[in-house]
Amino acid sequence: MRYTQTSKGFQQTSGKHKNGGSHALSCLHIGRAANLAGCAAVLACALLLSAGPLAGQAAEQPPASSPSSVPDLSPENALKATVDLPDSPSAYVPLSPRQKFHFFLRTTYEPYTFFSAAFGATLAQAEGQWYGYGGGLPGWGKRFGASLADTESRRFIQSFLLSTALHQDPRYFRSNQKNVVRRAWYAATRVFVTKADTGQKTFNSSEVLGALFTSSLQNAYYPERDRGFSNTMDRFLGSLGSDASSNLLREFGPDLWRLFRKHAPEKIQKIEQKIPKPPE
Repeated sequence: MRYTQTSKGFQQTSGKHKNGGSHALSCLHIGRAANLAGCAAVLACALLLSAGPLAGQAAEQPPASSPSSVPDLSPENALKATVDLPDSPSAYVPLSPRQKFHFFLRTTYEPYTFFSAAFGATLAQAEGQWYGYGGGLPGWGKRFGASLADTESRRFIQSFLLSTALHQDPRYFRSNQKNVVRRAWYAATRVFVTKADTGQKTFNSSEVLGALFTSSLQNAYYPERDRGFSNTMDRFLGSLGSDASSNLLREFGPDLWRLFRKHAPEKIQKIEQKIPKPPE
């Protein structure tokens, strides 16, 4: 059996289709390759920055003992998804259960959330993923709903439910180190290491379990052929890899953003101001 895309959507036709399984595997490999390419691009840009802008910034920063070097973790900035690592355990301010819930709500209604889901649905339909959803506008709508459900369920389960029950901090804390390799290692390993509400390091069980629970939940609304134990574990491992890539962007993103704004033409800067950005 094979699927053919027509004006009415994806139609199931008879005949041998030797490349059916290989097409699905190729889509998976393309996605993973793109993920690795993104990580490599971030690291390459970070290495370039380390030779110039970062070194200059380090000279301009005040010493660690001055009050200005202590990150602002006041209630106004407590709900940011990315904050600087405190200089000492005593400077750490945990989130209350109420703040963790507002942390989840803050990212739920961000324009970037819906923009990302729309982009993911468009890419999935272009690559022919989730055949069971069909084609055309109805198929795109189902893919958009699935992408949005993936994101929102993950954030609710991980950022609020599990982080509250397990007393862990859902935020990402940027490293205070200067070495690019160490910062990259720090960012990638935050998938498995986080802060407890006490300020101490702990195994990031809320993220690992959140990825596993969400991958299992997707069996409730994904097409039949995309369900099952094997597909669930593939999604689970893919989620952890995606989280590592996101952490690299969170770590080096502000440095890359400063470099872009410094050298970008004025017209480009006006355009980028209109583009939805991920929540800080």
